[in-house]
Amino acid sequence: MTTTHNAARPGDIAKTVLMPGDPLRAKFVAETYLEDIKCYNEVRGMYGFTGLYKGKPVSVQGSGMGMPSIGIYSYELFNMYDVDNIIRIGSAGAIRDDVKINDLVLAMGACTDSNYAYQYKLPGTYAPTASWELLKTAVAIAEAKGQRFFVGNVLSSDLFYNLYGLPDAWKEMGVLAVEMEAAALYMNAAKAKKNALCMLTISDEVYTHRELSPQERQVGFTSMIEIALEVAISL
Repeated sequence: MTTTHNAARPGDIAKTVLMPGDPLRAKFVAETYLEDIKCYNEVRGMYGFTGLYKGKPVSVQGSGMGMPSIGIYSYELFNMYDVDNIIRIGSAGAIRDDVKINDLVLAMGACTDSNYAYQYKLPGTYAPTASWELLKTAVAIAEAKGQRFFVGNVLSSDLFYNLYGLPDAWKEMGVLAVEMEAAALYMNAAKAKKNALCMLTISDEVYTHRELSPQERQVGFTSMIEIALEVAISL
């Protein structure tokens, strides 16, 4: 089937999908790392590709920015295209002082200021978490590669331009970094009984104002991408 947002046909998408926010990063990953590539989606410019990595099928598709966008695309992948695993490969702003530019953050949990969980009518506050199998595999691969990384909580925020200033309260609670998608992805995975992991490369430091260029964000992050691919083919 196709959807309003995805032109893929049954069988076009692999069981594991890498999902960057930027569709051009999806194109970069496919063209750089995959063989026998097929583009299965161009609707709204949200590119999706399936190819082979070390002989195993892997897909990569953009999610767009923010929880409403990744909420749509990941919901459709899990529930309409029978995808089992989504690995977000994104960027984040470091909050904690020892987390620096180009460090890798593996989001064990995702705090949020979003009301995304309202739809589930839960009698309390839901704590979105990564899938353990994906997380432990990513940790093992990152360690084997000698990659500097952190595991812990991130903040999935609805706000990019925060009029109320710096995220001091979240920093005091040990949150590593801020991004905009993980919480919705984790909730969709939990509801669908599927698996999700958010892997983040630090693109800027919120308190020091150091940051990568837009070009570095689009085609960089190779260490994270390679770890994600290794996780994908281990499943």
